[in-house]
Amino acid sequence: MEGEQQHQNASLYSPLIEEGLVVNEKQSNLGEIERSEVIEEVKKQLWLAGPLISVTLLNFCLSLISVMFVGHLGELALSGASMATSFATVTGFSLLVGMASALDTFCGQSYGAKQHRMLGIHLQRAMLILMTVSIPLAVIWANTRSILVFLGQDSEIAAEAGEYARFMLPSLFAYGLLQCLNRFLQTQNIVFPMMFSSGVTTLLHILVCWLLVFKSGLGNKGAAVANSISYWLNVTILSLYVKFSPSCAKTWTGFSKEALHNIPSFVKLAIPSAVMVCLEMWSFEFMVLLSGLLPNPKLETSVLSICLNTSAAVWMIPFGLSGAVSIRVSNELGAGHPWTARLAVCVVLVVAIVEGILIGAVMILVRNIWGYAYSNSVEVVKYVAMMLPILAASNFLDGLQCVLSGTARGCGWQKIGAFVNLGSYYIVGIPSAIVFAFVLHIGGKGLWLGIICALVVQVCSLMIITIRTDWEKEATKATDRVYNSVAPESLVS
Repeated sequence: MEGEQQHQNASLYSPLIEEGLVVNEKQSNLGEIERSEVIEEVKKQLWLAGPLISVTLLNFCLSLISVMFVGHLGELALSGASMATSFATVTGFSLLVGMASALDTFCGQSYGAKQHRMLGIHLQRAMLILMTVSIPLAVIWANTRSILVFLGQDSEIAAEAGEYARFMLPSLFAYGLLQCLNRFLQTQNIVFPMMFSSGVTTLLHILVCWLLVFKSGLGNKGAAVANSISYWLNVTILSLYVKFSPSCAKTWTGFSKEALHNIPSFVKLAIPSAVMVCLEMWSFEFMVLLSGLLPNPKLETSVLSICLNTSAAVWMIPFGLSGAVSIRVSNELGAGHPWTARLAVCVVLVVAIVEGILIGAVMILVRNIWGYAYSNSVEVVKYVAMMLPILAASNFLDGLQCVLSGTARGCGWQKIGAFVNLGSYYIVGIPSAIVFAFVLHIGGKGLWLGIICALVVQVCSLMIITIRTDWEKEATKATDRVYNSVAPESLVS
């Protein structure tokens, strides 16, 4: 009965939505998209993407800064911190990022439909679920040493990593909350406070690391504690902003028991969201493990690490564009503007292609000197020079898949995205990498060629899905999703 009543409430809005669909359809069929609309869409996306790139880069710097400080304590401490950071990313952070990305759909579409109060409800629901999920993840982190020893890692490094991971436990819960707050704000197009908060946190993190690593006597454990302090500081700043800023007055109206309702519907989208993100991130970690099995593993692992670090830094740009298009698509679908959502996708694809070509050209131009930023070994530098053209190609494809994945999140296609990623990386990518590297004996280049094969399949699959999308139908689905999550007495006209 409640579902029927909600459907009836939603139908009250259908005439307005249908009218908007008809108008937009006419404009599209007549090809009346004006240049000013395209320019306006480009401005909106770049305005969102710039701060999102900064936020991603600054948050990435937290763990990087911690590991850099630990590096001054010796090789064993550095190895332990690096392994713990990698382990934490695989077993915790990637899962939380994926689950929180369900808010891109729920909050984005609710904001577009002007159901502002529901953003706060979705935020509370996501926080509750992510905190619950963090409890078993914390148990895994607490047993990091045992798990790494079981996986055949060096016992001394495993012991250091286990100690580091235990002191990082508070950061696990903060990270989940931070992801929820970031998505709550960005789906409302509030991105500059996020950039400010991340900037302040990163700057203070340098000071906190220095005090805890070198002055407190905690050593490498101090860097782990600094991570926790910085993440909680970021959460505190954003929480205060949400609580007191007039910008969030409509979307945050305080805690409500309504957040306890419709949990299964959120989980239904959050799980494929997590799978979609984790499958992709885990495949790159698997490449690192495979590189250790190649002849001359020290050289192969070093070069692959340089390539992964370079790729991760460059990836921040398309990831920002991905966030921007996710916001634009979810907002416009929620507002019942399917053809504006379609325009947003077309614009971001063009921007991603231009960005990929420019960055790829730069990588090829600097290929002979880039290796010196990481090593003085001539052998490493020459190997990196051979790898960078391949890296440029993978970056171009990665940019396209990134913005197409953002479109998928904006539309609520996470389940489709999870299947695409499973097929791309684990049916095509990793087996291809193994064949290239170990059967055809191409070495590290073969591993990266396997990644390119995965990206080709991923981009083609997502592109076909996007091209064949019925945008009017997606707008209708968005309307149903928004109003089915709203209690009847909460509906606003």
